[in-house]
Amino acid sequence: MQVTGMLHGSRLLQFAGFPTSEVLGPAASEGEIKDLISRHGSVFIKPVFKGGVGKKGKAGLLGRAKDLQTALKEKERLYFAEHRVGNNLYKANGVTFEGAVPAEHEIYFSITDSTRFRAPTMTLTHHGGIDIEELDKSLVASIPFDPLTGLKAFVVANALTELNAPKQIISPLVQQLPKLWELFHNFGMTTLELNPIRMRPDRQGRLTPVACDFKCGFDRDDPRWNRLNLPNDLFAVDYSDFEQEINQLRTYQGQSDVYVINSAGTILAPTFGGGANSMVTEMLGDNAIISSDFGGNPPYEKMREVARICFKHWLKQTDVLFIIGGKSNNTDIFETFRAIADALREHFSKNGPTPLYVVVGRGGPNLVRGMGALRDTLEALGIPYHIFGFDSDMSEVVGFARRIDEWMKSGGREQIEASFKGSRAAA
Repeated sequence: MQVTGMLHGSRLLQFAGFPTSEVLGPAASEGEIKDLISRHGSVFIKPVFKGGVGKKGKAGLLGRAKDLQTALKEKERLYFAEHRVGNNLYKANGVTFEGAVPAEHEIYFSITDSTRFRAPTMTLTHHGGIDIEELDKSLVASIPFDPLTGLKAFVVANALTELNAPKQIISPLVQQLPKLWELFHNFGMTTLELNPIRMRPDRQGRLTPVACDFKCGFDRDDPRWNRLNLPNDLFAVDYSDFEQEINQLRTYQGQSDVYVINSAGTILAPTFGGGANSMVTEMLGDNAIISSDFGGNPPYEKMREVARICFKHWLKQTDVLFIIGGKSNNTDIFETFRAIADALREHFSKNGPTPLYVVVGRGGPNLVRGMGALRDTLEALGIPYHIFGFDSDMSEVVGFARRIDEWMKSGGREQIEASFKGSRAAA
């Protein structure tokens, strides 16, 4: 997720006319906080992290206060809170104060671009407020729908009826949830999640859905998200110089999505395609330096610059350069492999050779020509390599890369370095 929390979520939901909890930002005065408490009975204090960072509640990074003094103490505790997720440590910079919303019912709702159904898919349950993964599948509805017609009210109504949802929540949700499709579709989102939506009763007992937490992700190659005028630092999970350099390469063509998994890793894996990225990232684990998706048919100049930046930051510590992707429909393999080969040649020319083993697995247009160009460069540089064709099982290719990494750690790196010295002596 690239945007989490109600600080920006409440503003985005206004575009759809969807009710939200009342939110104050980090600059809220003591008088504003006190007034918010008096009107809502209590407030929740949540840290604001750069980029989208989840699981804050489970980490104890959530405060609640019924008076100003407690709210200010929680602000002090959480304003610069640190949150570790895997190998990454995030530091907050500010807090939000959100008015409490009393409710008996909590709803989970999301829209995602589903690779399973090849269609936008609504996920809905009236057992919200917790991780959706913890619920039995019979309690959750996942309904694909036609993007041409959008999310219609009857889709929501049918899903809630099948889930045996309380009757009093069905009508308010049927009225409000379809609005979220317009927000999702009109601004280039790939994911939109509200959890929880709390069903707040009015004086007559009628329920209104109120969004109390917000998450979304954007396709940043879709220009429609620019219309929201969001601050650039929302997309900067990139504290490192490497991630900042890569993300500056966004163009109309080709993806440059990258994230540092383990800065002490030994497998540098430029990956092409979201599916390949998910599998490779999971199977390589902490051995992987980065998680990346450089697909989308990047032009030669962009791919060469991407590879140059990757090599500049990580090649010195890399045991295995693992170039991996599925069978492409539109990415020109010759152009991408030629760009990587040229960047590798330039890096060796400028910085000298570094012990390295290259593993390649790819399919797509101009495959043989691309592999030939990469092979010629690797042989000219004296780098050992192993190339897998498009018909190879990707999980086996990943397993091979891991075994090569183990061999490099147990003496292979020294052998390759010795071969470089031997080549220079012979020359």
